[in-house]
Amino acid sequence: MAKIIAFANQKGGVGKTTTAINIGASLAATNNRVLLIDLDPQGNAGTGLGFVRNAHTQSVYPVIMGRESAANNILSTAVKGMHIMPASMQLSGAEVELLDADNREYRLRDALVPIASHYDYILLDCPPALGFLTINALCAAKWLVVPLQCEFFALEGLQQLINSTQKIREKWNPELELLGVLLTMYDRRNNLSRAIEDDVRTAFGDKVFKTVVPRNVRVSEAPSHGQPALFYDFNSPGAQAYLRIATELIGASS
Repeated sequence: MAKIIAFANQKGGVGKTTTAINIGASLAATNNRVLLIDLDPQGNAGTGLGFVRNAHTQSVYPVIMGRESAANNILSTAVKGMHIMPASMQLSGAEVELLDADNREYRLRDALVPIASHYDYILLDCPPALGFLTINALCAAKWLVVPLQCEFFALEGLQQLINSTQKIREKWNPELELLGVLLTMYDRRNNLSRAIEDDVRTAFGDKVFKTVVPRNVRVSEAPSHGQPALFYDFNSPGAQAYLRIATELIGASS
C-alpha cells in the first residue's frame, strides 16, 4: 500500500507546493510510483508540472465530493512514474459544500482505498488553511511534512499547526505522525535563517530534516517552465537538496 504523506502549513508562501512537486519528482526518479494530489484551489501543483489550468476535466473535486472515482481523475505527468490528481476552480467551494456532508473528514481517505496499491507514495499538497480540505488530507495521511520558510512569522505559526495536528490525531486519525519539519528558502548568509534553524532543531530534534532547501533562483524559475527543478536544472543546489530530502524521507517513512 502507498505511503500517504501530507504537506501542510497554515501559512502560505513557505514553499509547500514547490516541495511537494520536487520531492514527488525525486521519488519518481528513484523508481517509485508517485501520485501527487493537489488539494489547493489555486492549482499550482498542476501548473508547476506543465498542465494548463482548466484544460482538462480531471480533478480532485468530484472525488472528494463522492461523485467520481479517484482512478478516473488521474493524469500522467512528463515525469516518468509520477501522476497527478489536479485541482480545479470548483474546489474553492468544497469547504462550504462539505460543511453538512456525511463522513466529511474521511472523504479523501475512503476515495484513495481502491488506488492505494497502485502507488508507492501518495503526496497531498494542502491549501494554506486548516479547513475541511486540509483536514481530509490529514485524516487520509500517515505522515505529515511541514515546510517552514526561514522567517519569524513562519516560525510563529509552526506551533499552531502542531497543536492543530494533535487535535486531529486525537479526534480523527490516531495514526498521523509528524515525519519532519523542512526548512525552505534558507540563506546561510542570513543571521535570521541560522537563528530559526537553531530554534527549530532545538524544539523538534531529529524531526527536522537534516537537509535544508536553499534560496535558489533555479527552483523559483522551474514552475514557470512547467517542470520540477530536478528536470529544469539537475545540478542546481535546490534540485540536489530535494534529492537528498527524498532519500531522508524514504528512510524516515520506512
